[in-house]
Amino acid sequence: MAIENKNFRHELKYYITYFEMIALRKKVSSFLSLDKHATSPEGYNIRSLYFDGMHDHSIYDKNDGIFGREKYRIRIYNENDAIIKLERKSKYGDYINKEAAPLTREDYDAILRGEYGCLKERTEALIQDFYRALEFRQFQPRVIVDYTREAYVYELGNIRITFDKELRAGSNGIDLFDKNIVYQEILYPEQVILEVKYDDFLPDVIRQLLQPERLTRSAISKYVLCRERTIQYFKV
Repeated sequence: MAIENKNFRHELKYYITYFEMIALRKKVSSFLSLDKHATSPEGYNIRSLYFDGMHDHSIYDKNDGIFGREKYRIRIYNENDAIIKLERKSKYGDYINKEAAPLTREDYDAILRGEYGCLKERTEALIQDFYRALEFRQFQPRVIVDYTREAYVYELGNIRITFDKELRAGSNGIDLFDKNIVYQEILYPEQVILEVKYDDFLPDVIRQLLQPERLTRSAISKYVLCRERTIQYFKV
């Protein structure tokens, strides 16, 4: 589906138990390939710094069920700066679009200092929109979201199935590379977030593997879960 010249994909989310994940993993791994970021069968680390307006409008948009929403984040993998990406995730109902642009470590450090000149000279639309959000819409870094992702891909239909585990929120800082950040566990120990993303259709073979009709869909936002926790307990 295309909206405003962007291609949108289906995104389905479910809370499952650890034991349900083990059973699903056995079926999924026999048919799908591990994601390219995987450093082990147990998955890889994703750490993101999310930005929001001064009144945390992204939280209220999600909780109020606003149909069209977007979030900006800076993301790294496996706790290093080999890849640093600015991402914008846009959501329209059950459809999502993700855009990305590379950042250097110098860019990242400057943004954290509140110096946005490095973005002003870039020509990518995403970078320019992010610059305007920071400079004119008073977007600020809000919370670090950290978790382990086990991801599988299937080319037909551009299928991506992920198990997200050990969701944590940074409670005392906003620097993705700060070794002194204290992380607060968000999910129950036995909880896992299952996400299923696909383009136009979910092939029957994948549907039979997952049997999604047996699961209960949930409107899950890792950002909202983590941000609400930091607001509740740490007043940041």
